[in-house]
Amino acid sequence: MRIPTASQTVGPFFHDCLVREGENILARASEHPQGIRIVGQVLDGAGEPVTDALLELWQAGPDGVFPGYDAEGRPSEEMGEFRGFGRGATDADGGFSFETLKPGAVPAPDGHLQAPHINVAVMARGMLKRLVTRIYFDDEVATENDPVLQRIPGSKARATLIAQRMAGDAVPSYQFNIVLQGEGETVFFDV
Repeated sequence: MRIPTASQTVGPFFHDCLVREGENILARASEHPQGIRIVGQVLDGAGEPVTDALLELWQAGPDGVFPGYDAEGRPSEEMGEFRGFGRGATDADGGFSFETLKPGAVPAPDGHLQAPHINVAVMARGMLKRLVTRIYFDDEVATENDPVLQRIPGSKARATLIAQRMAGDAVPSYQFNIVLQGEGETVFFDV
């Protein structure tokens, strides 16, 4: 006799298996002139915190070069302290925090420069595929003319990708919330 197995969703194993202490620090922000902090929450469609999400960040350094590559995009042995990749889980309030370096502009496939940004992957229980988005910065002049942002219709949708500089911190800090669906949903890319 065959008995149906229970249905399964992805997770909630992120906190136990995929997150190691300190992986949310791509570079110690307080030790670098270009150091920044990114803080925020992951929220579901009802505005409730997602307490078991995993975020992965990858980015170029302040010079616009990805770690492990040279300025021409060729693999390089030199990595330095800055890793360009980090991983962190949300807490009981759906909150997350990363320390990193503010990225520089990187070339688009057509040769034009893209505004400084950080790529983000989001995984959570019940999601069968990761979601991919970007973090841009409200105090970067180039953000307004970024070729990727220009392809997103509507200023409200574009605004979901722009982190807001917070006042009063010794290390520049940016607020960036990720809304998985519904009102104010973050723009996600089909990659």
